[in-house]
Amino acid sequence: MNWINNVVRPKIQRVFKKRDTPDNLWAKCSNCGEMVFHRDLLAALNVCPSCDFHMKLGTKERFAQLFDNGEYEEIAVPEAPADPLKFRDQKRYPERLKDARAKTGRPDSVTVAHGALDGIETVISVQDFSFMGGSLGIAAGEAIVLGAREALERKTPYIVVAAAGGARMQEGILSLMQMPRTTVAVQMLREAGLPYIVVLTDPTTGGVTASYAMLGDVQIAEPGALIGFAGQRVIEQTIREKLPQGFQRAEYLLEHGMVDMVVHRHELKATLARTIRLLTHRPGSTLKQDTLPAVRPTPPAPVS
Repeated sequence: MNWINNVVRPKIQRVFKKRDTPDNLWAKCSNCGEMVFHRDLLAALNVCPSCDFHMKLGTKERFAQLFDNGEYEEIAVPEAPADPLKFRDQKRYPERLKDARAKTGRPDSVTVAHGALDGIETVISVQDFSFMGGSLGIAAGEAIVLGAREALERKTPYIVVAAAGGARMQEGILSLMQMPRTTVAVQMLREAGLPYIVVLTDPTTGGVTASYAMLGDVQIAEPGALIGFAGQRVIEQTIREKLPQGFQRAEYLLEHGMVDMVVHRHELKATLARTIRLLTHRPGSTLKQDTLPAVRPTPPAPVS
């Protein structure tokens, strides 16, 4: 009887046991609902192959896309005060930071790195929306300023890939003070004659849009990106009017002169390389010419 219980029965149960499929093998497009195999999605830089919707891209993947051969060196950002206001809502602020760091593997929402972009040494800062909505706090502001200082010291172009929901409420006025700090850093680059380019991704809103995200020498946006200061409902309730369709989307802002280009993610590196070479009077790019136009038709509106 022990032999049946200990050997035969477990083998039979293993045959009929339902095998669990990992839940990270497939990703659902938030725009069209298409299920995409995770490797195909990663190869497409998180662009839906069905509707061309640009999903959010992580910091590591963004650096790998922009730097030559995916090789770069991260620049350590000085540690900022963890909880300057002793803020608490449903959770203590340090607990929220701990959760966000465990989720992303990043100390804060902005990461700075330098390396070669089409053979040109470049400093790039990437804002990760998955870290507390990419919110701008003391650490994020310090990272943006540090990136500008590194670019000044190395005499290189500076690129910021922005994605944020605004200032970090847990740091109150201290987070708002990062707006003038980053603006001064951008002005230092301008006075030194170094290119400052901003890539606006979905979403870029609030105090980030009101400071360094809209101060680039060249403003590039990804297709369909939400870019603005206040939310659409807040604006409609304030002015008591219905806003036009596509308001605050990248294509609408391009038509109204708020951004210079709307560039598909697959063409972003080549576009940045050409732009840097034009601004720095360098010879032609070594990257292949784009086979698709830089400005594309308006993609399907994201599902709210």
